[in-house]
Amino acid sequence: MTGQGQMSDRSGWLLLAIAIAIFAPSAMAQSRGELLYRTHCISCHTTEIHWRDKRSASNWPALKSQVRRWQAAASLAWSDGDILDVSLYLNESIYHFEQTADPVSSGGVGANAPAPTSALQVRKNGP
Repeated sequence: MTGQGQMSDRSGWLLLAIAIAIFAPSAMAQSRGELLYRTHCISCHTTEIHWRDKRSASNWPALKSQVRRWQAAASLAWSDGDILDVSLYLNESIYHFEQTADPVSSGGVGANAPAPTSALQVRKNGP
């Protein structure tokens, strides 16, 4: 191959690498909670279900309880961390409930737990 042929091959590879670098971060920007939700939950319902008037999740503990309930119904065997990640994703993207530091597994609000101001604090104070 001549020098010009090698140069155009390199240019093609360079353009491909640039395209991958530009578009790859959007896929990596998804949280674990979003990935779990999109992989396991969205097949049964769309986000419209979260906007119903008679939705089951009316606060942060109820949201976590519903995530726990439906992952069990689907036999997913998620860890408390997985349940918290999906709950955080849904809360940050849809519900916007005040988050408390209560345990994921209890489904109730901790009596003396202060309400953290961010999802990061919930994760640090969580299970």
